[in-house]
Amino acid sequence: MDDIGSARVFTVDAIAFDLDGTLLDTVHDLAAAVNLMLAEMGLPSVPVDEVRNMIGKGIANLIGKVLTRVRGAHPDADEIAALLPVYQRGYASILGRETVLYPGVLTGLDRMRDAGFRLAVVTNKATRFVAPHLAHAGISQYFAAVVGGDDAAAKKPDAAPLVLAASRMHVPTARMLMVGDSVNDVEAARAAGSPVLVLPYGYNEGASVQTLAADGIVDSLEAVADRVTRVPASCIS
Repeated sequence: MDDIGSARVFTVDAIAFDLDGTLLDTVHDLAAAVNLMLAEMGLPSVPVDEVRNMIGKGIANLIGKVLTRVRGAHPDADEIAALLPVYQRGYASILGRETVLYPGVLTGLDRMRDAGFRLAVVTNKATRFVAPHLAHAGISQYFAAVVGGDDAAAKKPDAAPLVLAASRMHVPTARMLMVGDSVNDVEAARAAGSPVLVLPYGYNEGASVQTLAADGIVDSLEAVADRVTRVPASCIS
């Protein structure tokens, strides 16, 4: 799958990946945590498929959308802030229980690592949950850098998380490809001066990735591996 960019091949030294909706299908865990929070509040649960279309701009935004859905009014910032620890407690209790790797992730990561690319995870997920998710999925060993939602000065769509990942891998952002599933990933890459590919199976708040100003659309991480190349060491002065 590739509708834009004329199947452009990117010459880069590193590749950064979003986590939720790109490497891992975490929607069942996210929905379970949301519904644990709602149960504590005495409110009805929300179906997984509805939660899927609410994911995309962080947990505070998700909580706001969920409460708007069940109560018919958007909560204020203070209520959302008070509910974040409730959500996080529930999420920690079930983390990884129903999360799965998307098809092609392991093969794609193997190919890119074996080709000599430095790999990173750049996610808005709370930092304390990132390493456990990677370990539970059995993919921690692939990544030279991991940037969670609490590590940089701002979250995606700001450039700061990508700039931090590139710095940790000692590469310029222009030579680090971003791979994600949402407008946040595309806007962060554009702000950082990084090329960006998107996958169609993630959580772009229910919107099609065809609407995103990315450099290409690919159907799996295996396809990402087909779209990257490195400058041979003999050509580097």
